[in-house]
Parts: sequence; structure tokens; C-alpha cells
Amino acid sequence: MHIRRLGDGDAQAIALDYDFAPGDRMPVGENPELVRLLGVEGNYGPPPHAQQLLHRHTAAPQHNSELDVDTVNLGFAGHGRAPSDDSLSRAGKGCRRVNEPVGWAVSAGLTDYEPAVAAMEARAAAIATGDAGELVWLLQHPPLYTAGVSAKPGDLLDPERFPVFKTGRGGQFTYHGPGQRVAYVMLDLRQRGRDVTRFVADLERWIIGALARFNVKGEVREGRVGVWVERKGPGWAREDKIAAIGVRLRKWISYHGIAFNVEPNLDHFSGITPCGISGPQFGVTSLVDLGLPVTISDADAALRASFHDVFGATQDARAPLHSS
Repeated sequence: MHIRRLGDGDAQAIALDYDFAPGDRMPVGENPELVRLLGVEGNYGPPPHAQQLLHRHTAAPQHNSELDVDTVNLGFAGHGRAPSDDSLSRAGKGCRRVNEPVGWAVSAGLTDYEPAVAAMEARAAAIATGDAGELVWLLQHPPLYTAGVSAKPGDLLDPERFPVFKTGRGGQFTYHGPGQRVAYVMLDLRQRGRDVTRFVADLERWIIGALARFNVKGEVREGRVGVWVERKGPGWAREDKIAAIGVRLRKWISYHGIAFNVEPNLDHFSGITPCGISGPQFGVTSLVDLGLPVTISDADAALRASFHDVFGATQDARAPLHSS
């Protein structure tokens, strides 16, 4: 396993179920069953020098008896080696070739959350065994809140407003609803370098590239997950979030993904503290809120073109689940 540093913001975006192959390397510690970071902890105790490796993080190690990593800040301080050609091509049992086009599925209407997650997880499992190819699934959900593995109860400000679902993705609370394009990203990182840092960066590049097609400058910020837009006026300035990232990796297959604000009801975000980030200098925006007459179809086209630039070719595919 070849890991470079994930920034503090990336720590909120990723949840991992580790599945190590021979030759994979741990960034810290010696226990391949569990690494959990904000703090680094194997389930037999903290590895030596963990806090030194996490020189940008001061949080104490946290305990978890499961084999999940729910907030990841993978420190890499000279341990291991750069990926070799062999390591990049090495794949687990049942891997498909990475040069096959990624399936691109779009569901019309609204798709209920729990059936969608079940279908997504089933597809990710099939990718892991080689029984299905990679897939990006675009859909919209009815209004709801989801709680990622790092969600804090106090950030759910109005629990009666919409249904609330606990989810295994990285991150905290977020909102999904009509006018927001959710993209579930099911990619095989065994064929893409097994590099978590690069994967998160590529998701950011994908969103930023899509925004650029509308002449919107998307940016990432240290310690804040997602993609942000800087906004200024006479006597004021703030940064608004336009896209969220929250993914999970199991057996090196990604699932969950991104939420891209096209034309959602922005007032619906007021029932939560989105991604745990609050303050008058931070807000939420969308393409339409920025004054752009953009439709979901327009956003889909931009996302697909940018995905091609970052991850490779796509081909039309059937959605894993019919929408309502």
C-alpha cells in the first residue's frame, strides 16, 4: 500500500475498510487490520511515533474495535517507497483492466436513499470480484440528511425537518435533495495505483474541471473538505461550498462519492451544520445561486467531460436501480 499525506480536510472525506494484498505497505504501525487516524491506532494499541508522523495533527488516538476507518489522515513520513510499475499494475483477484471505459449511468427523477445505497454497495462488491465494471451513477434524492462516520450529533440542528440516514461514507452531516446532482463513484483503485491521496485529489480536480466549464473558479481549502467558491462584495467576503465529497473504500473499491449543487433549495441546508463547518465567512451555494442558468443536464455534461479528463473514458450504462 503506497500512501502519501492526506491533508486534514481529506481526513473527513474518506472512510476505509482495509483489505491488504501481499506487498502492500502500512504508513505507520504493523497491524493491517485497522488504522484509524485523527490519531493513528491499530486495534492492538497505538503504533510507535504515530503523533510524530502526524505532525500536523494534535488529536489523541481514538479507539474503534471494528475494521473500519471512519476518519482518515494518513501520515506518510518517508516510510515505504514510491509506487513501482509493478505495484501500480498489481490487482486483486477478479480485477478488470483499468483501460476499459467507466460505465456512466444517469437516473431520472428522484431515487430513494436506502435502496440506492443497497444497489451501490452491491455493485461495488461485484466490482471487487470482477463480476462488474467500474461505474459512475448520477442521481437525485428526495430531501434528506445523511450522517457520515464523523458526524457530531450537535450538528443536526433540525432533526424533524427531513429524514436522517446514517451512512458509512466519510464526512459529517450533509443534505441531499432535488436540484443537487449526486454522483456515486465506484472505481477500482487496485487498478488505479492504490493511492488514497491521489484519489481524493482527483475527485477535487473532477469537480473543479466541471465548474471551469461554466467559468466558475472552484478551489480547495486546507482543513475543509469539498470544493469552494470565493465570493466578494462591497465590504464583505466569504467562501461558499458548492460541492461535497464523502467516499468509502472497501477492498480498494470506492463508493459513495460527490454532491454537486446545481439548483437545490439552499434553505434546506439550514437544518444542519454542513460538514461541521460554520461561521459567517462560510456558506453554501449552487450554480444557479451564482447567477448561472444551468440545468441538471448541463451539469451532467460538464461532469462527464471533466471526468474524462481526470479519470478516463466513459460509456453509457444502465443504472443499478430504477428511480421513482
